[in-house]
Amino acid sequence: MKKIILKCKLNNLDRFENQLSDIDLDFGAIYWQHDRVYVPRGYKRGQNLPRLIMRTEIHAVDESPKYSLILRRHIEDSGVDIVEDTPIKDYASAVNIILQLGFKLAGEVSRRRQDLQTGEGTTIHLDQIESPDGTSTAYAKIESVLSPEDSITEAKADLLKTFKTLGESNIIDSAYFEV
Repeated sequence: MKKIILKCKLNNLDRFENQLSDIDLDFGAIYWQHDRVYVPRGYKRGQNLPRLIMRTEIHAVDESPKYSLILRRHIEDSGVDIVEDTPIKDYASAVNIILQLGFKLAGEVSRRRQDLQTGEGTTIHLDQIESPDGTSTAYAKIESVLSPEDSITEAKADLLKTFKTLGESNIIDSAYFEV
């Protein structure tokens, strides 16, 4: 699946949420995600190499966690992300396979997340990224699934316009584990 993904470090989380709420757009319930990001040996930004992400997701304390393996490849010259998400039953075995394929752990990201569907194929994620020192930083992330006839340039411009309309301009180009 091809996506355009833009992230923005929020200046004021409450103001951002209130602006969307004022136009009758409300985020869903908070859930927790933890990602372990694996990259090929010799990985460098800008080489269009894939990242593998082992994700643990918990929606309620009385439910079992969900595990998934996400293949993400960012195509630098186009700004498009290729993303494939596969449910995993045996987390430890999947990690073992990743390591045997020559990938190495590059970082970990824990977050509290809320989602907002704004249209067909477009989601705004409100992420509170937890740092090792116990503080958290708020980000908004817009993901838009591209159809074959969509213009990448226009789709990206629309996402930038959305952030600008909401008074946000601190666009982040790197992955959360790199911030």
